[in-house]
Amino acid sequence: MTKLNAKFRKTIGMGTLTVMFVMLLAGCSGSNNNADTSNGTQASASPAATESTSTAEPAAGGTFTYGRPASVTSFDLHNQITSNNAFAIDKVFESLVAFDSKGEIKDFLAQSHTISEDGLTYTFVLRDGLKFSNGTPVTAEDAVFSLNRHLTVEGPLAISATVESFKAQDDKTLVIKLKEPYTPFISELSNFSNGIIPNNFGGVSEEEFFKKPVGTGPFVVETWDPAGDVTFTKNTNYWQEGKPYIDKLVYKLIEDDSQAINQLKAGEVDAVEALSLQNAGEIKDGTDTTVVTNGSWVTEQLFFNTLDEHFSDVHVRRALALALDRDGLTKALTFGYAQTANSLLPTTIPYNANDTLKSLDFDAAAAKEELAKSAFPNGFSTKLLIASGNSTRAQEAQIIQAAGQAIGIKIEIESVELATFRERFFAYDFAAMLNSGQADSPEANSILAFQTDPEGFSKSYWTHYTNDNVTKLLYEGQKTADGDARAAIYTELLQTLADEVPYIPLYYPDILIGARSSVDGLVVLPNGSIRLEDVRVSK
Repeated sequence: MTKLNAKFRKTIGMGTLTVMFVMLLAGCSGSNNNADTSNGTQASASPAATESTSTAEPAAGGTFTYGRPASVTSFDLHNQITSNNAFAIDKVFESLVAFDSKGEIKDFLAQSHTISEDGLTYTFVLRDGLKFSNGTPVTAEDAVFSLNRHLTVEGPLAISATVESFKAQDDKTLVIKLKEPYTPFISELSNFSNGIIPNNFGGVSEEEFFKKPVGTGPFVVETWDPAGDVTFTKNTNYWQEGKPYIDKLVYKLIEDDSQAINQLKAGEVDAVEALSLQNAGEIKDGTDTTVVTNGSWVTEQLFFNTLDEHFSDVHVRRALALALDRDGLTKALTFGYAQTANSLLPTTIPYNANDTLKSLDFDAAAAKEELAKSAFPNGFSTKLLIASGNSTRAQEAQIIQAAGQAIGIKIEIESVELATFRERFFAYDFAAMLNSGQADSPEANSILAFQTDPEGFSKSYWTHYTNDNVTKLLYEGQKTADGDARAAIYTELLQTLADEVPYIPLYYPDILIGARSSVDGLVVLPNGSIRLEDVRVSK
């Protein structure tokens, strides 16, 4: 899924100017959301991933109100990708396997699963007594219907494995046969898009079903305004006995960061999603508020449209990468809640190669030499597209603008409202843009397929970057079993991206959730969503 989400220098007195610019920007920022390991476990740029804990003994029941910057527009799990919808869908629908806060895959609706030695047959046994929220039993036929529908829809998080068949061996046993090995498959099954829905939509029309969805998740949709709030009630048929502890969950639309903070401090909401970095210190040190953090699967990036006459030139892209002080940018804007990126893959994702990759680090002289090799040795004018309302990205853009100016590239910043921003980059109507890439599962392919396949859904994340060897390596990585051979494939792929820079990885941000101190049991997931089964609120 996508989340919307950059430096200054001159040839003389570079170090002094960099320090001054860092100081200038340190007092004003805004963003959200990092990590360290190569085995998929979670680590954070902040001291440790945290879980909310209250000082008073919390009681069950009551309402948990969650402030969110965007409304829920659809519950169709097979046709959605953006976080505003995904993080509501995952409260209603659940998958056979799921990832925990450390990014580790666990059996979920399935009590167990096995994978054949040849990697072609996956067998899942469902838990005893599973029911949908309307009380009807969950069977393997429901899983067959759900996965077949997902395969047919071919949405933004489509099933990429070459599936031979989904078969219900009996009421509790699902057998999936692949035509060829696909190593990311078990990880991708943990995506929200592989949730289980009733066979044949439970006997209602598709349109009717997604207006009042029925799933196995901890919550049920009670009321829903696609342009406003959503109210969920407790699923009394939930398979985790006694959970969820709260009776109601309200997703409250708060589009303005300042309003969200004010409402959190006033106790009008119990937590806010995507806490801005500039507000993290205030909320962390607040009398009645706290910050709940985790490392993320997110990489903040500067993207180039390789169809653009300037950024089709690899030397131009390399020049800007060399002109940009990513360390300085990260320190200036993220308040210790991020790590400078050295790879497209966050350090929370296996095979990230952060320790061995040779990236284009800040070197002003080399940047000018690289631009001299391009078709535009004397520089040029271009535009950088950003979404308005995000102060961190606005500052990233100013840093990038200054970096470009230092080597003769004049960059105009285009700030447009979010919906227009999305329309523009979906239509390749940009030269460069600021955005972030995010994995939807703890698997290297989750980001790589989205950002390197020119024929895939996003056409290399709307950059249309095309490199035949990268595409070949991508497909090899999908079919190669986990181990040293797969690591070597991804290291070569990532080094090519670092050399050709169709996008510049800037930093890996932590996920930050602002919460009232009265909230207990809130778990932040590395994809930016939260688990609420165990949440209690002391009033």
